[in-house]
Amino acid sequence: MSKKRFGLRQLKLVFVKLVLSMFLLSIVWVLLYKWIDPPATLHMIKRRAEAGKADKNDPEIKHTFVSLDEMSEQLPLAVVASEDQLFLQHHGFDVEAILDAFQRNRKGGNIRGGSTISQQVSKNVFLWHGRSYLRKAVEAYFTVLIELIWGKERIMEVYLNIAEMGDGVFGVEAASQLYFNKPAKDVGRKQAALLAAVLPNPIKYSAKNPSGYILRKRGRIARAMGRLGGTTYIKSILPAYEEQK
Repeated sequence: MSKKRFGLRQLKLVFVKLVLSMFLLSIVWVLLYKWIDPPATLHMIKRRAEAGKADKNDPEIKHTFVSLDEMSEQLPLAVVASEDQLFLQHHGFDVEAILDAFQRNRKGGNIRGGSTISQQVSKNVFLWHGRSYLRKAVEAYFTVLIELIWGKERIMEVYLNIAEMGDGVFGVEAASQLYFNKPAKDVGRKQAALLAAVLPNPIKYSAKNPSGYILRKRGRIARAMGRLGGTTYIKSILPAYEEQK
């Protein structure tokens, strides 16, 4: 009996050490990405593998990481207006949106998400895509970490660099160069709204050849950008504002 207790105690000790090691590694990982730009995400790697299997003419991923001050201020405003208007107020989670999505999903039909921009960054940078309670729990954990360690400006910067904006196209710089023949710094209000319009499904919808639905959605996003007060609404996460503090 004593041997069994000893073996169980050892097993518990190993488990505790494993959990603590994973916790410390996650902290270090998030800290590194506060200053080091993520070279790629699992989703990018998956898309590259899918393109290779499909024998596409150009299977390479288009992605160039640029800092927030190398982007038009219209870009963060557009995704806030479209994806997460409470981004500056919440601490990673929009509880009302999550409960609303839960109620809608219970009624059946198309699955709707209530993810904030912070949650999307957590999922895309640190995790795999999929639907499970385990993944959502780990996503929530990383969301808390990046909110505490990165802050809103860095979260927005990473989001705009890793968001999928077309087949094999990730980030606003690659998308701006491909669709508008200009750097992200020179993107205007309607162009920023167009990129935001395709974000829910950038494979189905195209910013290069937008459908009538996407053009109407672009108009709604552009109007929402105006109602929020323009770039003044997001001034607290703009580099120029941070330098003045």
